[in-house]
Amino acid sequence: MVFRTLTLVGSLAMLWSAASQGTETQPVRLTPYAKVEHPPIDEMSGIVKSRRYANTYWVHNDSGDEPRMFAIRANGTTISPVWQNRRADAGVLQTAPPEFKGVRIGIAANFDWEDIAYDGDNLYLCDVGNNGNARRDLGIYVVPEPNPEQIDQSRTLKWLPVAYADQREFPPRGAMPFDCEGVFWLRGKLYFVTKHRRDASGTPDVSANLYRLDTQHTGRVNVLTKVDVRADLGGWVTGADVSPDGRTLAILTQAPAQSVWLFDTTVRGDRFLSGPARRIPFTNANQAEAVCFDGNGSLIVTNEQREMFRLSVGDAKLVRP
Repeated sequence: MVFRTLTLVGSLAMLWSAASQGTETQPVRLTPYAKVEHPPIDEMSGIVKSRRYANTYWVHNDSGDEPRMFAIRANGTTISPVWQNRRADAGVLQTAPPEFKGVRIGIAANFDWEDIAYDGDNLYLCDVGNNGNARRDLGIYVVPEPNPEQIDQSRTLKWLPVAYADQREFPPRGAMPFDCEGVFWLRGKLYFVTKHRRDASGTPDVSANLYRLDTQHTGRVNVLTKVDVRADLGGWVTGADVSPDGRTLAILTQAPAQSVWLFDTTVRGDRFLSGPARRIPFTNANQAEAVCFDGNGSLIVTNEQREMFRLSVGDAKLVRP
């Protein structure tokens, strides 16, 4: 969920820009190449590309929506079952009818879905938004990937409750580092990149922690293992994904500075955030909330305004320590 204090964010962005003049690549001014027009998709908060179905990207809305997800194409049109589209049998590719409500997920609730991850078979709907750092019901819905041209409802295989090993108070006093909007799957594990606030005022903190899910209990809480820390990403984290070849981690930051950071995942162990990093700074993306790889060399960034942007991995520049 967005913390909407635009004046504060704008001031912080100017301070970041001034501090980085002469030391950072000038940001790319993004222009949307597509927009998702399907009315029920009204606040996109996560995106991941299917490896099972061609030209298919799974997205979901932010907090308070029905428990559902949507399949969209790269051009922003929405996929629905062919039996709901009277022209599909004629081979006409078009967007879903306005009344299509998405793939509804049984035995689930969207308190604050903030990202979606994928292991090639299952989708992980991440109900880990925690703006006030007071939630004690965080967790992940595991859903078998449906065929979006045939299915309009599914159910969870399991619910994985999660908690941070280092959180003792709900909410904590002082810094608030227990929100999360970036989740990814790598080498058989789910990882969580946290979004930080300096205090209860909601001021962005540009650091991030990396946690790993080592168990998949359904009857008791899975305590996340903290594996790494990054002191300065220039903005708070709003999305994450791993390239199809598993070699690169992309982390999206929103405020005060909009960027995609790229980390090498082939390092020994999983302290990905501590290694060398490349960065693509950008502007003009409104409330950038989600990122996914579209092949190993391309990225799609989406925002809550339903716009879609492309970035090239080749444009990333090494960040000097």
